[in-house]
Amino acid sequence: MRTTTEEALRLDNQVCFALHAANRAFGSVYRVLLKDTGLTYPQYLVMLVLWEHGETTVKGLGEALRLDSGTLSPLLKRLEASGMVERRRSPQDERSVSVSLTPAGEELRHRACEVPVRIAASTGLSLDEITLLRTRLNDLTRQLDAAVEAVGGTAEAR
Repeated sequence: MRTTTEEALRLDNQVCFALHAANRAFGSVYRVLLKDTGLTYPQYLVMLVLWEHGETTVKGLGEALRLDSGTLSPLLKRLEASGMVERRRSPQDERSVSVSLTPAGEELRHRACEVPVRIAASTGLSLDEITLLRTRLNDLTRQLDAAVEAVGGTAEAR
């Protein structure tokens, strides 16, 4: 089906808006499901990286989560204040800060195990459909990153 210029400019025809709306809807569900953990969704993402990989640097967290240090620093400060993580400057390089889980942060992992299961159930999709969707979204992300690089953009443009 061909679209006219006017149809192409409709909000409902924008893939980016469909992704934005889905992201907002996910955020609402996560807000409810994470309430018992005391974590916000961005904090949950940080904890997921730490639960999976263990101690890492702020730079490593930023790369994994596609966040800059200006966004991560306040997040990590709140997680540290709540006793979930610990930050330490590297003795070899003062600019490098490592982040590790505290025992309370490790313990929280057990309470958070149910979150992905409940999120999956909230989508109404089968596990195969979720896997396919995630794969397609990862492919889309790679394509868009390549498009930014092709026009001379940098990682900061992300």
